[in-house]
Amino acid sequence: MKIGFIGLGNIGASVIGGILRGKLADKNDIVGYDISTTTTNSVKSQYGIRIAADGHEAARFADILFVAVKPQHVAGVLSEISPDVRENTIVVNIAVSKSIAELNEAFGRPVKIVRLMPNTPVLVGEGCMGVCRNEYVTDEEMARCMELFNGFGLAVEIAEKFIDDVAGVCASSPAYVFMFLEALADSAVAAGIPRRESYTLVAQTVLGSAKLMLETGKHPGELKDMICSPGGTTIEGVRVLEEHAFRGTVIDAVKATFDKAKQL
Repeated sequence: MKIGFIGLGNIGASVIGGILRGKLADKNDIVGYDISTTTTNSVKSQYGIRIAADGHEAARFADILFVAVKPQHVAGVLSEISPDVRENTIVVNIAVSKSIAELNEAFGRPVKIVRLMPNTPVLVGEGCMGVCRNEYVTDEEMARCMELFNGFGLAVEIAEKFIDDVAGVCASSPAYVFMFLEALADSAVAAGIPRRESYTLVAQTVLGSAKLMLETGKHPGELKDMICSPGGTTIEGVRVLEEHAFRGTVIDAVKATFDKAKQL
């Protein structure tokens, strides 16, 4: 399987890293192109993939072609490479607010299109992503794509009308988690724990908490209640978070990403 990339920025590079880390493809079977020489050189140095001279070369090479450019550039890029995309090539587009209908229109002809909304944890094999497809992608082809995507995280096929919302929940939220981790670490440092050890402790705590929810299948509220002993320390912390609208603020932050995505 030959894999091409047009766009080697943070998310494109993260997907490449996830593919190589999961041994889903050999580096010699991956070709990438980016308009930025600095970005291209960085990805080539880090992952050792082949670099294309332009987007046309990457498109002609690929059985599966990832397009990971900014939303405002998607239509232009797809229109330009349309003659180079083979009939059986699957184009995986990573961009919010670009519907399958718009992508088809940019190509100007029938093309197999998959929309993918991953997040940066794909780099370490723990990504979370929503996926949808157009009518030209067969069940067998979609199964092949899902096998690839699940190799660097958890992929869920959903209706296209929800795909941009997935971007807000999954693609953007790691930034909020990192802010939460930083705040937890700062509180540990304030208590006198060295910063390096603080980062390790809080990161493992968040990782373990997420794994506990996934593996037990318990509702997060039930898991929270397991920790909140009557009159104890944890419920006091929960009280403070609720006083400052912790959950409401998170909901508002995710809604803001939804609203922004619709403007792009």
